[in-house]
Amino acid sequence: MTKILGLIGSGMIGSAVARLAVAAGLDVVLSNSRGPETLADLVAELGEHGRAATPEEAAQAGDLVVATVPLKAYDLLPVAALAGKTVIDTMNYYPDRDGRVAALDSGELTSSALVQRQLPGSRVVKAFNNIDFRRLATSARPSGAPDRSALPIAGDDPGAKAEVARLLDTLGYDAVDIGTLADSRRSEPGTPVYVQPYMAARPEGLSQEQAQRWFFETPGVPVSADRVKELIDATTIEN
Repeated sequence: MTKILGLIGSGMIGSAVARLAVAAGLDVVLSNSRGPETLADLVAELGEHGRAATPEEAAQAGDLVVATVPLKAYDLLPVAALAGKTVIDTMNYYPDRDGRVAALDSGELTSSALVQRQLPGSRVVKAFNNIDFRRLATSARPSGAPDRSALPIAGDDPGAKAEVARLLDTLGYDAVDIGTLADSRRSEPGTPVYVQPYMAARPEGLSQEQAQRWFFETPGVPVSADRVKELIDATTIEN
């Protein structure tokens, strides 16, 4: 059972996962590329269940470890410290931000398969990559709640996927196993299950300030496990 969650990267998604974990009674060890001291405000918010560390320390401390850095930094993950660990990969490939990666552009690899190749001693599971940080933070519900949402997971190791599914359940989400790391392309940006199903339709004609307020104030749309399966099944390779 996961008692300590390590986070490598503490941006929007990482912070949302950390808050959910602490709310569920887990301890979290946070890290980023700028040093533990830069996480003081988030640690203070999380209270006694949160502490800051280096990426290597977070990797070593976590029963499960969340890698939630920009994909362009995937090769900076602490390989040795993550050996033997189940690593949750939240990363997405955005060429404008990450630069072009030929193996991803050609479809030879998914981004998670690229991460797995970087971490040969770890068990990589794709999760938390298809929902925006605000809906992730606010849509968690207890098990069995009628408005509980589900998130897709993908990985090559069945035991690791089971670990991640249990974590999602603890944090307030059902998990839908969509297959291997090669299958994780079905939850990548541009696919039917990516972000939009969890968001209400945004009104037209909003100013930038109004759009930002709408983003933060509008509740998420529940997306059931059955709906996630439908969206995944509707995904083609071209998606």
